[in-house]
Amino acid sequence: MNWITKALNFGEKIKKILRKRPSKEDIENSDWTNCCTGPILKKDLEDNFFVCNSCGKHHRISCKQRFDIFFGTENYQTHTTPLPDEDPLNWVDTKPYKKRLKDAQEKTGQECAVMIASGTVENINITVGAINFDFIGGSVGAAEGEAIIYGAQHAIDNNTPYIFFASGGGQRMFESSIALANMTRTTLAINELKKKKLPYIVCFVDPCAGGISASFAMLGDVHFSEPGALIAFAGKRVIQATVKEELSPDFQTAEFLEKHGFVDKIVSRANIREEIMKLLSILLKKNQSVNSELLNETSDNIKSISKAAS
Repeated sequence: MNWITKALNFGEKIKKILRKRPSKEDIENSDWTNCCTGPILKKDLEDNFFVCNSCGKHHRISCKQRFDIFFGTENYQTHTTPLPDEDPLNWVDTKPYKKRLKDAQEKTGQECAVMIASGTVENINITVGAINFDFIGGSVGAAEGEAIIYGAQHAIDNNTPYIFFASGGGQRMFESSIALANMTRTTLAINELKKKKLPYIVCFVDPCAGGISASFAMLGDVHFSEPGALIAFAGKRVIQATVKEELSPDFQTAEFLEKHGFVDKIVSRANIREEIMKLLSILLKKNQSVNSELLNETSDNIKSISKAAS
C-alpha cells in the first residue's frame, strides 16, 4: 500500500468519525448541556434560574426566560416592536443576510434580538428590555434599535421605570452604518427618558461588548451585572497590543469593572429582581416626594398671586 492509498483511507476514517458526531441541532434539542462537572440536565439548570450549582456559571437564556424570572411566568405582556426593511443593503457573504435572519428567527422564536415586555412587580409598573445572544450574537441592527427606542418611549408614555438586560456583540456588520446609527439613536432615547426623571437601570449579561456597551448600556442610573459577565468595547488582545502592557487576568470581567467603578453591584440571577425592586422603591418614593414639594410650592405661589391680586 503506497502513501497515497494510506492517506485516502485515513481521510475516509476521519469522515466516518465526523459523521458519528451529533449535529448542532441535536445538541440544541438535547435534554443535556455541559458545565464544569460535565453533562448536566437542562431541567436542573432551569430549576436554579439556569445557574450551575457547582461553579455558579450563569448560562445564557432567552428574553422570555428572563422575563419569566423577573416578572413571574406569564405575568407580563410582550410588545410588538417596529420592524424596518430587513435587508436594506442586500448583503451577501457566505450566505444572504435574509437567510441568516430567517434562521435566527426560527431558532429563537423572536422577530429580532431585542424584546420588550411590561408588567407589574410589587405594585410597580415596569418596562423591561432584553437581548437574546442566540439571535446573531445579540447584535444590534435597525430592528433592534427600534425595539430599544420603543421600550424607552413606552416607559415615558406610561410613566414607568425602564430596566434593560444588556448583552450582545455590538452593532450588526450586515447593516453597516445603519446599525452604527443606532448607537446615537438609542442614546438620544435614553436621554429623553432621563429628562422625565424616570429610573433607567441596566443589568449587564455575559457577554456585553462593542457598540452596545459604548451606547445605551453604559447610560444607566445604576449598573448591575451578573457574576463573571464579560463587559468590554474592544477585545482584550486588541487593547493589549495597543497599550503594550500585560493586562490583569480578570480584565473586562464584571468583577474588574466593579472594582473600577463602572459596575455598581454584582448580583446573582436569583436575587436581581429583589435588588432592582429595593432600588426602585427608594427612587420612586424620592420622585414622589420631589413632586409633592413642587406641588406645594406651586400651590403657595398661586395663593400669593391671588392674595396680591385681591
